[in-house]
Amino acid sequence: MSLFMKSNSKISSRRQIAIRGVEEGILRLPNEQYRAVLQVSSLNLVLKSEAEQDAIIETYQSFLNSLTCPVQVLIQIRELDVDKYLEDYQKRLKTEKEAVYRKQIEAYTNFVKKLIKSNKILTRHFYIVVPYANTNKSSDALVKDQLELNIQIVEQGLKKLGIHSQQLSSLEVLELFYGFYNAEHAKLQPLTAHTLQMLSKQYI
Repeated sequence: MSLFMKSNSKISSRRQIAIRGVEEGILRLPNEQYRAVLQVSSLNLVLKSEAEQDAIIETYQSFLNSLTCPVQVLIQIRELDVDKYLEDYQKRLKTEKEAVYRKQIEAYTNFVKKLIKSNKILTRHFYIVVPYANTNKSSDALVKDQLELNIQIVEQGLKKLGIHSQQLSSLEVLELFYGFYNAEHAKLQPLTAHTLQMLSKQYI
């Protein structure tokens, strides 16, 4: 079952997600299962030439064949809340003294307001979930080493594709789950550092 697959049963989010804890960016799941989450950059294949596309596809095939464990690819799409963005321009408008710049700011903010009335502005974030199953009941140190080895294999393969990757920290992992299971709240009320610290006491 996918780590981010939602259940229709009316149970608590914690039981539904089944997270035992998060430590040093590593998710602890039931049955000695562990996960690390990498945020990866995107690659626009359409803008590449035909020769480049063929080379990228061939490299991607080699990357998949080199994997020592199954991975999960996650694409998170969020609707961007531009209210804060517009508020910043309103503050600039109040302090701007040059008439020509005030006119430009007003024209731009009006353009953005009209744009978001008819179009949703979306952001896309890409992740790869790297697993490790501790079937031998190994120590936490050995689990970390084995998971880091899997991560390195994935990162090296992505680097050959020109894709940058970075492992999420514990707080970033919690924020990812918050955005996935509370999409509307995440858009209107993003997690603050204080809230994340409170969550960390529960899960980390």
